[in-house]
Amino acid sequence: MAILGNIIKGVIDLKDTFTSKTDHIDVQADVLKNLLEKAKNTQFGEHYNFEKILNSDTILTDFAQTIPYFDYNKINEEWWHKLHSGESDVTWPGHPTYFAVSSGTTGKTSKRIPVTDDMIDAIRSSGIKQVFALHNFNLPADFFEKEMMMLGSSTDLDHNQDHLEGEISGITASNIPSWFKSYYKPGEDIAKIDDWDERVQQIAERAEEWDIGALSGIPSWIELMLQKVIEHHNLKTIHDIWPNLQVFTSGGVAFGPYSKSFHALMGKPVIVIDTYLASEGYIATQVRPETDAMQLNTDHGIYFEFVPFKPEYINEDGSLKDSAPALTLKEVELDQDYVLIISTVSGTWRYLIGDTIEFTDIERAEIKITGRTKFFLNTVGSQLSVNKMDTALREVGEQFSTTFPEYTICANREDDGEFYHCWYLGSDLQNADEEAIAKALDESLKGANKNYKVARSKALKGVKVTVIPSEIFYDWNARNKKKGGQVKMERVMNEDKFKDWKAFVAEN
Repeated sequence: MAILGNIIKGVIDLKDTFTSKTDHIDVQADVLKNLLEKAKNTQFGEHYNFEKILNSDTILTDFAQTIPYFDYNKINEEWWHKLHSGESDVTWPGHPTYFAVSSGTTGKTSKRIPVTDDMIDAIRSSGIKQVFALHNFNLPADFFEKEMMMLGSSTDLDHNQDHLEGEISGITASNIPSWFKSYYKPGEDIAKIDDWDERVQQIAERAEEWDIGALSGIPSWIELMLQKVIEHHNLKTIHDIWPNLQVFTSGGVAFGPYSKSFHALMGKPVIVIDTYLASEGYIATQVRPETDAMQLNTDHGIYFEFVPFKPEYINEDGSLKDSAPALTLKEVELDQDYVLIISTVSGTWRYLIGDTIEFTDIERAEIKITGRTKFFLNTVGSQLSVNKMDTALREVGEQFSTTFPEYTICANREDDGEFYHCWYLGSDLQNADEEAIAKALDESLKGANKNYKVARSKALKGVKVTVIPSEIFYDWNARNKKKGGQVKMERVMNEDKFKDWKAFVAEN
């Protein structure tokens, strides 16, 4: 009998019984007040007169009218650069203990995003919320005695003057509570290995020692790790070695494109729970099985605003125009893409995180990620967001009995002077009929997006498809960034990078 598991499950069930329903709108107002109060004596708080905003009867409105939008480059050039010179109390009290290093999917150089002790606490609180939400998934008691494989970036953080640097998954893993360490795999020694291939090799060699009940990580890297374990032990599925695997918490990218290939590695059904952890904070997590939407973590150190994702509000580089209106949680609507804006306990203020979302349930504050502001393909008016591309590729994959978990696209002017959407699709499909796939993809997008259909009748000449092994995408990431961790493939490339990409593919 799973005595410990029954105790843990009982505590989770009891917590749910005595937890009142969260009023996300009221909670968000309190979060903003707390942020302003704590940061009012910082350089940023004094510059924008947080004290005056706090004394206003319309705090939310005055906050939005007083502080401009910031993306990483703007806030780093105007404020965060002071942190790297050793200054304190810049945008948040004190000095950050950590900096999350992120090259993102669009940036040319690494970003260094402050991660304060308050943010570590906020991430931990959101993690606890996720654990308690497991009550809704009706897991058996013995699940809570199994081990959890967290596959992120290395926890061997770099020392830089008075702080530590690393990817956010490595920072959070290095701060797991002591009581959780006995459940945490692959363990501290392996987690510190910086080389991805070596780390995965060590996991494969020791896989038989562990009783894994849950996995956590970015789907593409989790799949590669599972394939390595299966290959090393000559197995049919991962359940042949981890028979009690029941849950996968997916993060970093939408799980949909990976669903078929992921489940093909399983010997029995696994519950997939979506999460949204970014370098800037733990944004949202799925809390119930009836939907794959995620609930915003409204009461853990992040204040959210939402800008309607419309071409008239977005600059060509993906940044926001100063005139773009920001809505509060009280003002949002269903079936509308929004640019996500956050202010946090790490000293990010009205910060463009780069993601677009839509609400699936406003009362529950549940969202889905629909894409990236810089991955919004609007050349010649096509107005394609990542979620529409993902959906179209799932449909086409079903037609051709395959999956396309990785892809990239460029609106490229070809030799004839016309614009084409040039797609590179990752698949194990042999002798792919690329013209037929291009036609099917084109038709799917026409049916799903009226703007795309109009563009195809005018300035967008056609669609070209090249099918390549998915491994080439991973090799590209390894060359330009590194393997594993938070690394994600850029879904939309500009023409300059696309030239490099085509040359890279030709070499491989």
